[in-house]
Amino acid sequence: MQDEVNEKVVSLCIRGGKISAQILKASLQKLLREMEQSQKRQKISGKGQKKETVYHGKQSMEKLKAHNQELSNIEVTDGNIRSFEKYARKYDIDYCLKKDRSAEPPKYYVFFKAKEVDSITAAFKEYTGWQLKKSKKVSVRKKLYLAMERVAKHRQREKMKQKNRGQEH
Repeated sequence: MQDEVNEKVVSLCIRGGKISAQILKASLQKLLREMEQSQKRQKISGKGQKKETVYHGKQSMEKLKAHNQELSNIEVTDGNIRSFEKYARKYDIDYCLKKDRSAEPPKYYVFFKAKEVDSITAAFKEYTGWQLKKSKKVSVRKKLYLAMERVAKHRQREKMKQKNRGQEH
């Protein structure tokens, strides 16, 4: 009996100077009415419906279609498309990656919501800029090799010096 009573505890907060029995009764009645109305609303709206969770970021095509919005896509031929995920998270893009294996080399399609066109183009601009910077950089080994060549050339010049001290032929 005690456990049943403990399970049905309701908290009610009333602000007032002096609370009489009539005020407490009226507030409890109002609380009970609101609880009944909320239960009725839940029964009406809850018939056969599950709460949908909204996914963000990289997701499957089915989850992307569940957003009930028009989809657009971009064709990408880069094999290192996984590095794009960093920029997609930065711009808060919901997208799906699909690989087309029929083409050689394989192509990738990035599907996204049509209303996110601006954010996807900004993310791709930043991503391609990052890749261009990466391709322009000279490797450390190459820099070291070039430095060694310069030092070797400098040494050869010094060895070619000849000193003539008052000797003439």
